Amino acid sequence: MPRTKRSASIGVIDPNNIIPNVLTIPDGTVEIHKSEIKRRRYVESVEIPNTVTHIGDHAFKLCCRLTSIVIPNSVKYIGDDAFRECSSLTSIVIPDSVTLIGGGAFYKCSSLMSVVIPNSVTCIGDYAFSWCISLTSVDIPDSVTQISTGAFLDCKSLMSVVIPNGVTCIDEDAFWGCSSLTSVDIPNGVKCIGDYAFRGCSSLTSVVIPDGLREISFGTFGDCSSLTSVVIPDGVTQIGKEAFYDCKSLTSVVIPNSVKCNGDYAFRGCSSLTSVVIPD
Repeated sequence: MPRTKRSASIGVIDPNNIIPNVLTIPDGTVEIHKSEIKRRRYVESVEIPNTVTHIGDHAFKLCCRLTSIVIPNSVKYIGDDAFRECSSLTSIVIPDSVTLIGGGAFYKCSSLMSVVIPNSVTCIGDYAFSWCISLTSVDIPDSVTQISTGAFLDCKSLMSVVIPNGVTCIDEDAFWGCSSLTSVDIPNGVKCIGDYAFRGCSSLTSVVIPDGLREISFGTFGDCSSLTSVVIPDGVTQIGKEAFYDCKSLTSVVIPNSVKCNGDYAFRGCSSLTSVVIPD
């Protein structure tokens, strides 16, 4: 029978005869690398010393039994795919020392229900929290100026989100498939909303488009089947292709005089639409 050990430091793990339930990162470690973590499917908890400043790319990827982790205040950077598919991880507190959350950092953490993102974070990478299907709410800090591509894609349990006033751009696919999202306040500072940003938000009932927006992009609110009303401000000059495609509950829309171009199928499938005011 292979010998088991309840706790082991990464530097001494022998993957052939030790099953480490608890990983203790050695004191003095500065960056945690993927290659240092063996037999990752058995890892249940991790002890990280306060010497660590970087959690490297793919560091804890596929640690499917990892349920919780405490990130020390020394950490400044969470790398790409760092906790990707840690399917048992239920919560995480990101300390206020962290400035960057890498792309796909928490991708498919399917049990993750809550996350606290501190004001120190200035960048949330592409698809950072996508497919976190148990995530119910998230507060994005004022320090973030851009919601990256697919950041919360298919977070099907996400019911509310606060987008801070400092955000100027919501990238494509940012909230696509957030089917429990009932409302969203888009601040006036937002100048661009990418393709499919809110597509498939089937519980979204209303949305106020900010005054600073000039274009409603391709498929931005497509398949928002509960959307009953939308206010399009005077500054919008273009409504993109399929922008409100299959918004089956939308009953009326006023298109302002500033709009010069309506894309193909912009309101196709809006079967409840009874009133459309088109500019002269």
